Amino acid sequence: MWQLIRRFILVVLVRPFAMLIIGLDVRGRQNLPTKGPAIIAANHNSHIDTLLMLCLFPSRSLKQVRPVAAADHFLKTPLSSWFSRNVIGIIPVNRKGAKEGEDVLAGCKAALANNEILVIFPEGSRGEAEEMGTFKSGIARLAEAFPQAPIVPVYIQGAGRVLPRGKRIIVPFNCSAIVGAPFRWCGQKAEFMAKLRTTIETLRADAPPLRWL
Repeated sequence: MWQLIRRFILVVLVRPFAMLIIGLDVRGRQNLPTKGPAIIAANHNSHIDTLLMLCLFPSRSLKQVRPVAAADHFLKTPLSSWFSRNVIGIIPVNRKGAKEGEDVLAGCKAALANNEILVIFPEGSRGEAEEMGTFKSGIARLAEAFPQAPIVPVYIQGAGRVLPRGKRIIVPFNCSAIVGAPFRWCGQKAEFMAKLRTTIETLRADAPPLRWL
């Protein structure tokens, strides 16, 4: 039942908003996975990034798509917790440190084991508009644990200007999502992280100019 409600909200309300009000342009959509396990890795400038990523997928795939999000923000209130879990479908991650013996990536690993599609922002938190911060290595741990899962890089352009960090008012800039070709775990953490960073930087260089709507 919740899957139907989630699908309705995302397809009927969120997607038209992203396509018409924000002007989301998608390139390389054919590179998106149609089934899991798979990991989508994108840069992160705005809370609107998560909704934009959900808009990339056809409605039939949405039940498999699980964004990874910060528990301290998305579960802050009962209402935001309900919306985040049941509509956005997040996997909450404690980014303030694990308790002794706790695996903060356990929920992500369970989702991949269940053949779901993770959406991960390797920076861990939002950066300044149109800038990329340091990538954290949690994604490498997941790729190593599930080497059969393709890693699909995505560069989101414009979201940091549409809804900047710390702001509540949406600004009418266009957004673009450039989806790159998938690759897999290469066996070495440093090499994997460098490839991921370089690939997303390359997508960034190919992004169209920002413009007002």
